[in-house]
Amino acid sequence: MEAGQKLAQKLKAYANHQDVLVLGLPRGGVPVAFEVAQALNVSLDVFLVRKLGVPGREEFAMGALASDGVRILNQEVIEGLHISFEAIARTAAQAQRELERREYLYRGERPSLDLRDRTVILVDDGLATGATMHAAAITIRKQQPKQIIATVPVSAFGLWTKSKRIRD
Repeated sequence: MEAGQKLAQKLKAYANHQDVLVLGLPRGGVPVAFEVAQALNVSLDVFLVRKLGVPGREEFAMGALASDGVRILNQEVIEGLHISFEAIARTAAQAQRELERREYLYRGERPSLDLRDRTVILVDDGLATGATMHAAAITIRKQQPKQIIATVPVSAFGLWTKSKRIRD
């Protein structure tokens, strides 16, 4: 996969470091993360975050939910489409159930890797709204990594600059 290899070239300073961990955001970020981890010769794991789709227009994100319950909401979308608190709560509850199901599918009984004092390279296949990456970064930061490096091969125009608040 060319995207992962190109990202790995930009991250080669992290190659062969035991404290570096690449986390892929399923689904699209996992194949890219695999290529990055393989090229850097570092550990790979998944980190689950679920997009919160607008009710009736699920492909359009109103936010994201991480497995620990961190919820990032796009207030502009919610207010602009007049989405009720109840609709948000229903969508978040469904997303939480799906996160738990997928966590078991991806991980089984295997626990998550310890992120404390590690350099985490967080990989997705792209940023449309940034909500899933933001939710992942907030959740990961709670586990006290040494640093978080968020990386994607493509991003919506101007979004990467706006995302500086969530990455080291």
